[in-house]
Formats: sequence, C-alpha cells, structure tokens
Amino acid sequence: MDFEHSKRSMKYQKRLNAFMEELVYPAETTHERERTMAGPEATATLRRLKTEAQERGLWNLFLPSEEWGTGLANVEYAPLAEIMGRSIELAPEATNCSAPDTGNMEVLADFGSREQQQDWLVPLLNGEIRSCFAMTEPDVASSDPRNLAATAERRGDEYRINGKKWWTTGAMSSDCKIAIFMGVTDPRAEPRRRYSMILVPMDTAGVEVDRDLSIFGFHERGGHGEVSFNDVRVPASNVIADEGDGYMIAQARLGPGRIHHCMRLLGMAERAFDLMVARAKGRSAFGSAIADKGVVRDWIAEARWRLEQARLLVLRTAWLLDTVGNRAARREISAIKVVAPRTALWVIDRAIQVYGGAGVSQDTPLPRMWAAARTLQIADGPDEVHNMVVARREIGRYE
Repeated sequence: MDFEHSKRSMKYQKRLNAFMEELVYPAETTHERERTMAGPEATATLRRLKTEAQERGLWNLFLPSEEWGTGLANVEYAPLAEIMGRSIELAPEATNCSAPDTGNMEVLADFGSREQQQDWLVPLLNGEIRSCFAMTEPDVASSDPRNLAATAERRGDEYRINGKKWWTTGAMSSDCKIAIFMGVTDPRAEPRRRYSMILVPMDTAGVEVDRDLSIFGFHERGGHGEVSFNDVRVPASNVIADEGDGYMIAQARLGPGRIHHCMRLLGMAERAFDLMVARAKGRSAFGSAIADKGVVRDWIAEARWRLEQARLLVLRTAWLLDTVGNRAARREISAIKVVAPRTALWVIDRAIQVYGGAGVSQDTPLPRMWAAARTLQIADGPDEVHNMVVARREIGRYE
C-alpha cells in the first residue's frame, strides 16, 4: 500500500501552493472588499487571478479526460482540490475548478454531442462563460428525484419546458450563459427513465431568474438562483445523450461532484485548524496561553485525527472512482459525503470557540466556512439519504 502522491500530482501541488502563497491569500481582503460592489459578478481581483492561473497552467485540473482536461486521476486531483479549499471564495474559480461548472463540464465531456461540446464545453473550459445546473425544486423533496415536477414536453423538433427550480448556483451572474435543466419528459416511464437533461441558454424567452437565495445570510459569488421556466422552447437537439437518460447522467455527475466538495472541505478545515492553533498560541487567559489549557489541547489533538481519518477516506474513495468506477464506489461516495462535512464542521466550530467573539464576526473567515460546511450536509443529497445508501449496501451483504 503506497501512500505517496504521484510525481505529477506533487508537481502540481508545488505550483499550486506557490500560486496560493504569492497571489491568492494576499488577494482575499481586496476581493472581499470588491464583492460589496460587484454583487454576483466576478471581481477585478478574481478575473486577474483567472488570467494568472491560465498562464501558469493551473487550469481545469479537475477533468480526468485526456481530450479535454489535464488527465489527472481523481486520486491525483484530491490534494489539489484540498489546497484550493483553503481559499474557498477565490481559488476554485480562479483555476476553473468550481462547482457547478466542473460537474457540467464533465457531463458535456462524457455525454454531450460534438455540437454541444463545441457550443458550450469549449467556452466553459476556456473560462469565457459560466453555467448552472437546474435540478432542485422548491415545492418537492428533491432528494428523491421521483418527486421532480418540472416538465420538458417534446413537440415536434423542440421541447417546451415548464417549472420552477431553485438553488441554481451561479444563475445570478451575467457570466452564466447556459443551464443544464433536468425535468420529466415521460411521466409514464419507469422512474429511472422519466427524466432528461436539456441544455437551456439563459437568454431563452421564458427563462426568468426570480431571486437570489442566501446561505445563513451570506450571498455567494454567482448567487443561488430561484429560476422559473415558463413555456421555454429549445431545439430537440439540446437534449443531452438520449431522452430518458437524465437519471443516469445525474448519478454520473454527482459522484465526482460530491467527492470534489469533500476534498475542498478538507482544505477549508485545515485552514480553520491553522487559525485555531495560531489563536490558541497567541492569546493568554487565567495565567497561561490558551494553547496550554487541557481542553484546548484535546480539541487540537482530536481535530488532527479527525482530519486524517477523513482524508484517508477521501483518498480511498478517489482511488475507487479511478479503478472501479462511480457505481462500484457508491457506498464510499455516500460515506465521505457524510464524514467530510461533519469533520469540517467540528474543526471549524472548535476554531470559532478558541477565537471567542472574533470567531463569529466578519473579522475571520470562520463564519462563512461554517455556513459552507453546514450547507453541504444538505446539498448534493442530505446526510440521511447517504446514510441510507450505506446502510442498504451493508445490510445487502448479509442477504
């Protein structure tokens, strides 16, 4: 059992760490200040970092496709995503490795037609546009895809799309030019064949972005849109793969997407850990440094072993994705999707406690980190659904 990263991954890690130290971390304060004026749009700082990342060859690192991406395996990309997660507001997008574009690019690379790839994948890979993924709906429990109610009705050479979606990440930005819409195309089919994924340009008549949803009061770059589709008409050629393939594509998309979130969460938690230790060493109370208090030392020790445990499961899951595929790794994907947010939340919460009042203020990144980690106990499937998947697989082994 070899725990060493590949030489290729280590070269990228060295270059990415240099990019973070030289440009990303120093730009965080300026970027945050600019965001108050930019709203959902990219700041000048972010656009500058994107240009620099492209010039340094730190671009589209997530895509294992030799044709479209770097060819890095999931297990090689994992430590890179962790490094990016240390500056979650800047680094992933600066390197064109941020959701939902990553998942959408993977869908187009794996299932899109040549025409769809030229029209939408290439501009996304070049960072010329951004995209959104319209699946979750406000009126149903979307963790069960059989509940989806939005429709795409085939009429001749076009689809007519109707319904309301929300948590459509990125939809608020003018950079967002294309949505991948998932809706019911055949309500009479068996559940896994009812749905299709269809490309919908955001400027199509009938597409209305109604509002931006905040996360614990925070508004993210690009926003989380509530989007109405009112008799939206698109060519039948906009369907991805074949009609009825939506469920299959969603499962293929969400596997790597979930583990990418987990990789970035580890980086976020590691940064919270660094902040916690630095604060504990630099503050005194009741006659000694906070770092000398037994309870704080217990937190530091427990945070370290929790992080190491989570990282090992992330790397094993990435390795399984590379070696046996998404379907065979479903138990591990579900397990890490529960473990990583819980681990990050525990570490971030202890860091907040060590910081005291400053830990819940805008003077540290900890509140935004906490909000992001807590959201991922719901996004891409709630913990309860993933635990159900793990339990079902385990019980099945005894039948």
